[in-house]
Amino acid sequence: MIKQATEARVNITWLGQNGDLPDLVRFDATDAEVRQWVTEAARAGSIPGIHLQADLHLNEHIVERFDANGARPYNLIQVRPKTAFG
Repeated sequence: MIKQATEARVNITWLGQNGDLPDLVRFDATDAEVRQWVTEAARAGSIPGIHLQADLHLNEHIVERFDANGARPYNLIQVRPKTAFG
């Protein structure tokens, strides 16, 4: 659960797999920071829903930010490929 407006959940799509980082991050983190955190977690196999990815590279992935709203009561950072469904 999001405890502060400055925190966000990170959702990742990679090769048709989808999962969330287990830990919350700063909503104002740079795209480079988000990509680094996701890369480290994926290479360690610690993103539920995404198999261990030793060769994960997110240079071409888009990092999008969405503010909390009525339907989703938390900030969301989405890391996804440029094309739908990875």
